[in-house]
Amino acid sequence: MPSSQVDDKDSARTESRDAGRSGVREVLRRRQPKVVVKADLLPAVSVLSTAGLIGIPVGWIWAQLAPPQRVRVLSDGSLVAPELESWHQFDALVIFALLCMAAGVIVGALVWMLRERRGPVAMIAAVCGSLLAAWLAGLMGEMFVAGMYEVTGAPEVGDVVTEAPQPGTPWVLVAQPFATALTYGLLAAWNGTDDLGRRLG
Repeated sequence: MPSSQVDDKDSARTESRDAGRSGVREVLRRRQPKVVVKADLLPAVSVLSTAGLIGIPVGWIWAQLAPPQRVRVLSDGSLVAPELESWHQFDALVIFALLCMAAGVIVGALVWMLRERRGPVAMIAAVCGSLLAAWLAGLMGEMFVAGMYEVTGAPEVGDVVTEAPQPGTPWVLVAQPFATALTYGLLAAWNGTDDLGRRLG
């Protein structure tokens, strides 16, 4: 067989192989989903505001569950809690954290059910809304307990009065957005598809 024909066949095979590879790359490029931002901005605002409103019932529930603390009035006007009563500060903190984490899990699961809006924009909106909800829960919770444990008269030295519970450290506000991000991230990892199932919505 002449060498020219062999060279022509080799070049034809190379060209077909290159064309096949380029075709595969083009198919993969078309199948790779893109992150949608503009179309998800308005729904993300709705997610953020709705998630933030969850803080109101969370604050009310905490006000019903958090135990008050009894303190004794000293001669210098300071308040001192008995030995066992001081534990209620930690109880109020843990109850608030658990309620916020439960609310965060619910928010993450509900936002994930918005199939057509799945993606980083919805997740960021849910996390920010959960942070807003935790702050609102602490604010409303303090308002609720202030009305429940209001001191009517001026206490005298030696009197034992009931002090309203407090959510505690501001770091507890991180519990709800952390639970939301963890829940949404686990659901996204469990889904496994490139577009998180948006095209099926």
